[in-house]
Amino acid sequence: MKLGILINTNRHLAVVVGLAKAAISRGHEVIIFNTDDGTKLFGNPKFVELCKTEGVSMSFCDHSAKSLNVSTEGIPEEIVCGGQYNNAVMMHNADRVIVL
Repeated sequence: MKLGILINTNRHLAVVVGLAKAAISRGHEVIIFNTDDGTKLFGNPKFVELCKTEGVSMSFCDHSAKSLNVSTEGIPEEIVCGGQYNNAVMMHNADRVIVL
């Protein structure tokens, strides 16, 4: 199963990390897309480290990050800098989606 996690707030870091790790431990794939205030999570190393987890793919809306003055400098290359198209692809490919 592919689990999509749409993150549009910066209030649920522990939940995101816990959900991703639980899904991976059960053999599921996790697709994470950050938009709006969710891009602020890139300031937290615990969140950024998820991109190094096998079975996790991550992308974010560059427009949201720029409009909120979120620095994207130093974000690992495994995290795709994109836009709402990446969100649409996640929605299409995921079997289930959680919005936080």
